[in-house]
Amino acid sequence: MLDGYEMYDLTQPWSQETPAWPTYDNPKIWYEKSLDTEKVNGQKIEFMNHTGTHLDGEKHFIAHGRDIADMSLNELVGDGVIADISDQVGDYDIYTSEMIEQAADVRKGDILFIHTGYQDHAWHREEADPHKFFCKHPGPNAEFAEWCKEMEINYLILDCGSADHPMNTVIRDIRPELAREAAEHFEVDDLDEVFPPEGYQLMHTELFPEGIVHVENAQVPTELLGERVQIGTFPWRFRGGESSVSRCVAFK
Repeated sequence: MLDGYEMYDLTQPWSQETPAWPTYDNPKIWYEKSLDTEKVNGQKIEFMNHTGTHLDGEKHFIAHGRDIADMSLNELVGDGVIADISDQVGDYDIYTSEMIEQAADVRKGDILFIHTGYQDHAWHREEADPHKFFCKHPGPNAEFAEWCKEMEINYLILDCGSADHPMNTVIRDIRPELAREAAEHFEVDDLDEVFPPEGYQLMHTELFPEGIVHVENAQVPTELLGERVQIGTFPWRFRGGESSVSRCVAFK
């Protein structure tokens, strides 16, 4: 324990049961060596980087972007704030910078944790619902991305499946029945009216070139909601890594 600080784990548990992002392979874990035959346990793991709590790096969407090893600890650890908008958003809703600023004291250069409440639907929770967690969670539009640039946000942390709205990702194509449901929610005939093609996955494509990356599939205890804290994200020191599973911690 650090003197004067309490630590809070912001990380989902990780196992063979942890689902990867939709269309990605789920993890496989097996014993290459076992106590009964070789007197030692040794596991082999095969998984996509985008499984459980993970840091999306610049290289995930930008060929010339920095890899995970190029992100310094000074960048990964810093002042942060937990913005609780869970009482303002539901399935398919769009959140705005105004909602965030009303929910928390956000300052320039912060690490911003956005608590949508959809962590309650993560795979390991009693109310687990992968459709809600990955496919129906609220998300932002271009206004919010521009605000992140203006605020020089260090990086974002989300308690749901993606930093982008699900209907601004491939989910819109692979789950057409949910796309129709979302169009009804927005009262439009074509979701392009809400999420134009030129802004596809804008939280990745627009912000990564600015060095504003994000952590997805995180979680936060209720006692930290609305609080200013120090936050650290600890990925592998991964040369060539486009992303990395990570441990996220809040220090208060």
